[in-house]
Amino acid sequence: MRVILLGTAAGGGLPQWNCACAQCAAARTGRLPCRTQDCVAVTGDDRNWWLLNASPDLRTQLLASPRLAAGPGPRDTPVRGVLLTDAEADHVLGLALLRGHAGLTVHASPPVMGALTDALPLRGMSDRYARWEWREGPGAHVTALTGGLRVTGHPVGTKPPRYVGSASSDNRWVTAYRIEDTASGSTLVYAPCLAVWTPTLDRLLSGADCALVDGTFYTADEMGSGLGEQPGREQSAMGHLPVNGADGSLRRLAGHPAVRRIYTHLNNTNPLADPSSRARAHVCAHGVEVLPDGAEFTL
Repeated sequence: MRVILLGTAAGGGLPQWNCACAQCAAARTGRLPCRTQDCVAVTGDDRNWWLLNASPDLRTQLLASPRLAAGPGPRDTPVRGVLLTDAEADHVLGLALLRGHAGLTVHASPPVMGALTDALPLRGMSDRYARWEWREGPGAHVTALTGGLRVTGHPVGTKPPRYVGSASSDNRWVTAYRIEDTASGSTLVYAPCLAVWTPTLDRLLSGADCALVDGTFYTADEMGSGLGEQPGREQSAMGHLPVNGADGSLRRLAGHPAVRRIYTHLNNTNPLADPSSRARAHVCAHGVEVLPDGAEFTL
């Protein structure tokens, strides 16, 4: 299985267009590497590629990845479809950029599918350009993907996007995926949105080769410093477990030392985005990686 980290930032990227925090300022001047919004591409055969989420930066990300280039025909593309972890705008707006290409398949949980049909009708919009296949799931039963991959989806969160006015308390609003290469047996876990750590995550990581895990915030109150936020309040409502701390994900990941563990979905405030920070050194010392946009590896 080949994996490309097309984007590794949380909503808005780094720098955010409307933010003058220290890290955004450093990214604008080249002192920190810029990051686009989180999106991953995976394949089992180097010909059929699947996107994990569809970020608003998707056009730039695809053009920056030679393996995902169009061709050989004038309208051919190796992108076969998208698996959505949730319905957050930062993870679905890229679907609009894929409009017009017939035959794409979009996988999403039932509440996410409902949100994209009603509250944010990307489904109806895209179908007016070209017919796509919209599939509810995958769930716990294995779903085959073109190119030799198999995937299962596992509920890990109940948080609906803010634009959904009267959302249900469905526990399938947020999904983590476990993807297996049928040829090599290698497995990837993708979980960029985690409000809490659950036994489900421990089961998913057991026996996996690599995990891309929510690294949005390093601490539980980092947005309260100089950004006009009440410490921890708005951040907690965003549904992201912090990396550090007694209940943080870093402590939980320590229980899976045999898995290659990578943080993704970094907020612009997160010191992990700075390669020279103490936070980055601390995480690396615990065997967890932070990679740049465009990083590519094989499992």
